[in-house]
Amino acid sequence: MKIIVGISGGSCAIYGVALLQVMKQLDIESHLVVSTMGEHVVNHECGMSLDELKQLATVTHDNKDLAAPISSGSFRTDGMVIIPCSMRTLAAVANGISDNLLTRAADVVMKEKRKLVVVPRETPLSVIHLENMLKLARMGVTVLPASPGFYHHPANLEDIIAIMVGRTLDQLGIDHQLFRRWGT
Repeated sequence: MKIIVGISGGSCAIYGVALLQVMKQLDIESHLVVSTMGEHVVNHECGMSLDELKQLATVTHDNKDLAAPISSGSFRTDGMVIIPCSMRTLAAVANGISDNLLTRAADVVMKEKRKLVVVPRETPLSVIHLENMLKLARMGVTVLPASPGFYHHPANLEDIIAIMVGRTLDQLGIDHQLFRRWGT
């Protein structure tokens, strides 16, 4: 598989980091693009530099490079995840504003009818946020809020992260053993 991973400036950057780590373990080709604020949040929340983050991806692309392969529909991928997805990025994607590589790649994934999963992290949600999420959902985008369940009885932060990363992988049809499923 070949998956684009976008990390934007919403809190919960650890989900994006953990997704890249799991994809690397599962030998899934990842194409990483990080917004300026995404880089800041990864550093602030995870204590990780952009260079360290890039080591987790198969390929990295500069967010300013609108000529990167992932900006074209002829570059075949199996989908894209924006994790976390800031409200600015969500609004840009919902309204077709392709002013950087992250939003252009999402636009391409949608126009090519490939799987797009956005993991928004904001609270409370305004009417504008909800309308943008509804707009994306109506276009076939999976909106997967960063809202982990607790029926798994997570023992620590790693368990909570595993639940959200696992649910994200589920949306892409990727098998994993990150958490115990309901009824098992």
